[in-house]
Amino acid sequence: MTAQSKKNAARVRRTRLKIKKVANGRPRLSVFRSSKNISAQIIDDARGHTVASASSLDKSMRDGMEKSSTSAAAAQVGKEIAERAIKAGVKDVVFDRGGYMYQGRVKALAEAAREAGLNF
Repeated sequence: MTAQSKKNAARVRRTRLKIKKVANGRPRLSVFRSSKNISAQIIDDARGHTVASASSLDKSMRDGMEKSSTSAAAAQVGKEIAERAIKAGVKDVVFDRGGYMYQGRVKALAEAAREAGLNF
């Protein structure tokens, strides 16, 4: 493990620990961002269960987007995860950016999820 990957893992661990302290039983909206795609899950940590998920790799999402590595694609994923979460009965969540900076695609996903009805 390189020094940089150790720093990244520590940042993710530190972020998750802080999120779990303030969650008060709310599920968390976890974001994963790669160079080509973005995905999000709503996880109930008390039960260790994924409530809803959405990704730019989903077949229904790929048809409507030109490129899956853009902020527009991230916003579409944010809207979809919010719709699926509300359908599953989850309205209030805690945002877990997963150690990524809150800018660009991560920010676009979060803002689209808020606009679609999730509270965090």
